[in-house]
Amino acid sequence: MRALVASFALAVCAVVPAAHAAPPPDLARPLADLGREDAAARETAVKALGARNDPKLLPLFEALRAGSVYVWSRPGAAPQVVIGGEKSTAGDRDVMALAAAYGAEPLGVQAPVAELREVPVDRALRLVIKPFIDALSSRGELLDPDPAIRRAAATKLGQRGDLRTAAALREALVTEADRWTRATIEEAIAIIELGRGDAAARAAAATRLGALHSANALPALRAARDVPTAAAAVRRLERWQLFGTTIETLFQGLSLASILLLMALGLAIIFGLMGVINMAHGELMALGAYATYTMQNWFAGHLAERWFDYYFLAALPFAFLVAAAVGLLLERGVIRFLYGRPLETLLLTWGVSLIIQQGLRQWFGAANVDVRAPRYLSGGVPIMAGVQLPYNRLFIIGLAAVSVAVMYALLFRTTVGVKIRAVMQNRQISSCLGIRARRVDAGTFALGAGLAGLAGCALTQIGNVGPELGQNYIVDSFMVVVTGGVGKLAGTIAAALGIGGLDKAIEPGLGAVYGRVLILVLVILFLQRRPSGLFALKGRNADA
Repeated sequence: MRALVASFALAVCAVVPAAHAAPPPDLARPLADLGREDAAARETAVKALGARNDPKLLPLFEALRAGSVYVWSRPGAAPQVVIGGEKSTAGDRDVMALAAAYGAEPLGVQAPVAELREVPVDRALRLVIKPFIDALSSRGELLDPDPAIRRAAATKLGQRGDLRTAAALREALVTEADRWTRATIEEAIAIIELGRGDAAARAAAATRLGALHSANALPALRAARDVPTAAAAVRRLERWQLFGTTIETLFQGLSLASILLLMALGLAIIFGLMGVINMAHGELMALGAYATYTMQNWFAGHLAERWFDYYFLAALPFAFLVAAAVGLLLERGVIRFLYGRPLETLLLTWGVSLIIQQGLRQWFGAANVDVRAPRYLSGGVPIMAGVQLPYNRLFIIGLAAVSVAVMYALLFRTTVGVKIRAVMQNRQISSCLGIRARRVDAGTFALGAGLAGLAGCALTQIGNVGPELGQNYIVDSFMVVVTGGVGKLAGTIAAALGIGGLDKAIEPGLGAVYGRVLILVLVILFLQRRPSGLFALKGRNADA
């Protein structure tokens, strides 16, 4: 009895499908030809369907590429091309849920699998389908709430150069409110018209692309030699591109200078104020980076996904405290016995750096680890055509500025700062005045180490995290401290800006290695003229 009821229900579902939107009359023939056995007929049908540029055909093309399109042949009805869904069992037969080929609306049918014949798709047909899927997907992305996705979709449609997509771009332009997305859509329309329009339209498109400062249009403009306005547009774009590259180089130099400044602030305290040559300062930076990686993994493993982006806010103080604790242990354990002996501190801290590197390899592995950027540090701020300032680098610049302000206030506006400067200038007299020099030494060393950990935390957003991370920055940090003037906060800031900016300025021409060598040579020549750096110490103990 149950089998009879199931068979009756199946027959009713198969004969009485749910109502759905019928395709336009001119699509009936291509949809029918899609189910033919002839491969050439199927390819012609796909091209005819794609020529309609109808978004409701996107699910059909995607299903066709995935092998989920079937010809449904049921008794008493003409064969029908449908999109297959999930399989299930009704009674003793396998059935499949079906959707309409046009619009992918569910038909409300559980058709027997025996009545379905899969539409075969070979490699040639997949190559025909792909451009239509890309174009229709981009049209849908033009309506996405995220402006970055809308800009990417407009750029993709412009690069396709299909004149039929220009209408969709113009429709999106009418409702688009974002300034930079509007410019990208206008650029895509002009690129399409440059390659497909008549002579007047192509000349106007070339002029428009020049006015939009469209770097994406340079290849198309250079290829359009028969367009009289193309050469002038190319020259205009090349000038604008040079200007944009200069802005980007300056910004990258400023962000690199910020990293060097965070490193050099700690080193200026340890080396400049205490006279300790700390070769393990780079490894303290690496500890801060790995502390950030550890905090990220803890958030991912113990908290819900919605809390994950907050890991970086927790990692900033955590990285500072981890590096400061290791610095305090280092100072209390060995450095305190070597004050006044710079060569011994250099050799000792170099050995400590090797120990920390090997410890990181043993604990985290020799390969680089991945630190994901939180969503609020992804993307950037467009400031001009072709130039975007990333949020992560803006954050690093802001962090460096805040750190400098805090250090200035600490050293020159607090009692703790007075004690630090007093011990630096004359340890014996400071002790006679009641300042506990040993405690000041330990706190100062821990503060400098914590700043290195903070730099490592910031660096995870723009660089790789590995055991040898600190070795890439320790030499530059020493150059910043020595060039700026030992113990001078203003000199450290100026030297970091100068060396960071110079590094990014000469790197495109000479490469990273030769650029670093040239900077080292320039620093040596500078110190030959000014051995005390940009800002020399003044007073009776300056030459002591």
